[in-house]
This record gives sequence, C-alpha cells and structure tokens, in this order.
Amino acid sequence: MRATDFFATHPVFTTAEFAGSTGQGPARSPRTVESLLATHVASGRILHVRRGLYASVPVGQVATTFQPDPYLIASRLAPDATVAFHAALQLRGKSYSLWQRISVMTRNTMRLVHFQGNDYLRVAHPAPLRELPDLGGGIAVERHAGGDVRVTTLERTMVDVLDAPDLGGGWEEVWRSLELVEYFDLDAVVHHALALRSALTCARVGLYLEQHREELFVHDDCLALLAAHAPKQHRYLDGRRVPGRLVKPWNLIVPEAVLRRAWQEPEHEEAGDALA
Repeated sequence: MRATDFFATHPVFTTAEFAGSTGQGPARSPRTVESLLATHVASGRILHVRRGLYASVPVGQVATTFQPDPYLIASRLAPDATVAFHAALQLRGKSYSLWQRISVMTRNTMRLVHFQGNDYLRVAHPAPLRELPDLGGGIAVERHAGGDVRVTTLERTMVDVLDAPDLGGGWEEVWRSLELVEYFDLDAVVHHALALRSALTCARVGLYLEQHREELFVHDDCLALLAAHAPKQHRYLDGRRVPGRLVKPWNLIVPEAVLRRAWQEPEHEEAGDALA
C-alpha cells in the first residue's frame, strides 16, 4: 500500500501500523519506516503526536492548524487504550460541560500526554476487574471520525463516574451529564455495579436510579438487587464527608444539594459552594 493511500484510511496511526501496511511486499526496516515518517512530517502530510503516534492531515488542510480528533488519539495511546469516564460521555455528546482532560483506561503504563490543549490521563482499571479476561465488559469499539475508538458503554460509564466522581467532574457534572442520557440497559448497569464489589458504589448507583426511576423506567427488582448490596452502616455519598440527610435503603448521607438537584434552582451558586 502506498503511504498516501494508508494516510487516507488511517486518520490516527502508530508506527507499527504504518510499518505493517506493505501487505505482501517486502517488510520495511525500522530505519526505513522512521525515515519515511519523518519525510511525511516535514512535508506536512502527517503530524507527529508523540513517540510512535501520528495523525494524517487531510488533503486541503494545513498541518500547522489541523487538529486531529482527540478520541482517535486517545484510543491509540496504548494497545488497549479505552476512552472512559467523563470523556466517554463527552464523546457521545452526553456531557454537561466540555473538558480538555481525557481519561484513558489501560493496563499499560502511560505518561500524561499533552497535545493541542488536551491532557490525556492514564487511569487504571478498577482492582476487582483487572484479572478478568474482558476487564469486566462494557467496552465497545465504535466508528468515530473516520476511525475506530475503544470506549466504555454508557452503562459502564454511568457506574464508573458514580464509582469515581472526581473523574466525572464532581456530583453536579455527573448528575447533569447522566441526565442527558435518555436510555440505559438497566440489567447491564446492575451487572457493572455488582462487578466492582463496592457497597458504596452500589448505593450510589441505586440512589441515582431511584431518583430517576420514572424517566429511566427503573423497575423495583433492579433497585432491590442494588439495595441488597448497599452498605450495612451509614456512609457518606462523598468521600469528603459533606453533611447531608440519611437516605434509606442506601444508608447514604447525601448532601441536600444532590437530593434537591439544587443546581437547577436560582440559588445555584450557593448549592455549588456546598458541593465544592
């Protein structure tokens, strides 16, 4: 395959992918590959993102101003790189706010990557899932911006941001973002919540579903299963132990601002202070 043909079908690619694009022809040596890539970078045909990673510049665009899709970049930062947490919602247009921090879930080590104003942050898979063959499931490969992106499903993303709200932007951002999603497979949500083996996470998921039971058509069996795995003792919704009201059957002490969804009220600024 000619280099130009490869670039036309690979908006973001690794050095290894380019090296293997010769098909049945003679394999390129590493030195030849690096030389070819350097030549195309110099000509403005491709961009160097980081070591071993490049982006193709579409015909008619200028390398100095072209911005490759950040999710395609994220999905090539490691062999198993997965767009997750707030970034998974943002990818699907379901985030309340736009972030320039993209969480990349991977088993591999990965330094923080900064490129064109975006920070790509490595996040480890939750400990209970790391040894599972499918890492707990809920990871899909989807077409996006002319390429493939590995991303957590909406159901796993819901559980992930409730399990680690800081990676979802805090309670207000998590609530407002999830409320943009019209439908969840509730059986999958419960499956992912239970897989984390965290009573606190089961309670957080149950609280959210109970609060939105009409909009999401949440059935009693779903809530009962989560409630059976909720904490036996009182726990704070927030790790910073923000005061609130005890909510049964979740045994959660929930800030009033979250219970009332106070960010929807005129006194939003005061509610925001309570969640800060």
